[in-house]
Amino acid sequence: MSEVENSDAQEENYDHLTHPPHVVKPDEHTLWPEIVKNLKEIYDPEIPVNIYDLGLIYDVDRKDGGDVYITMSLTAPGCPVAGEMPGQVAEAVAAAEGVGEVTVELVWDPAWTPDRMSEDAKLALDLGF
Repeated sequence: MSEVENSDAQEENYDHLTHPPHVVKPDEHTLWPEIVKNLKEIYDPEIPVNIYDLGLIYDVDRKDGGDVYITMSLTAPGCPVAGEMPGQVAEAVAAAEGVGEVTVELVWDPAWTPDRMSEDAKLALDLGF
């Protein structure tokens, strides 16, 4: 798959209302749409919203050769899925065609807060902020 030559075309497809406000959108990342689609299939077991819209994904960095490095958090340090969620994320992203090795780093700084959620997530949870 060739790299996107015009990032403006990709920017037109990036709807800021349906993406978490703090996620780092990679420039010219041709795998971005499929990676997001795969991330949106993973749900927090305690909240009926996918981890992408919850704002748990902080950064997705594509390295040379298709390797992907993801920085993410959880809603709380004591989250019962802390041990398995990074593996689920790595597996889902690795399923995207063209992705090589996937590394997921779980971070607590900055801490997750509800303001990291997409507008869609806030609507789904009926949060009026």
